Amino acid sequence: MKRLACLLLFLLPLALTSRAADPIDNAVELIKSGNAKELAKIFAVSVELTLLDDENIVNPAQAEAALTTFFKAHAVKSVTVVHKVNSNASVKYAVLSLVTSSGTYRTTVSLKLVKDQFLINELKVEDKK
Repeated sequence: MKRLACLLLFLLPLALTSRAADPIDNAVELIKSGNAKELAKIFAVSVELTLLDDENIVNPAQAEAALTTFFKAHAVKSVTVVHKVNSNASVKYAVLSLVTSSGTYRTTVSLKLVKDQFLINELKVEDKK
């Protein structure tokens, strides 16, 4: 019995830390950092990118350049998850509140499962309505 208790005490922390990170939480942390280069690493081959009034379908390099410019003009102060949808095994979606040096924006991020990895296929930053 003592061995079992010791084994459980050893394995419980491992079980809790070995869970895969939530792809939405990962994307939120990268947006919080304001680091477009790191965020671009999880972009799909094409990304529907909306930054305020500018909407385009772009490749990861173009999205990175546009987000770098955006983050320079609108330094990120905080990001809060307003709503998260994880019900579909191959698509994840979240609505965020992005607070920057120039205002608060409604931000949505959509990730799609591509070859066992969730990649951002849509990112929208719009004026808060």
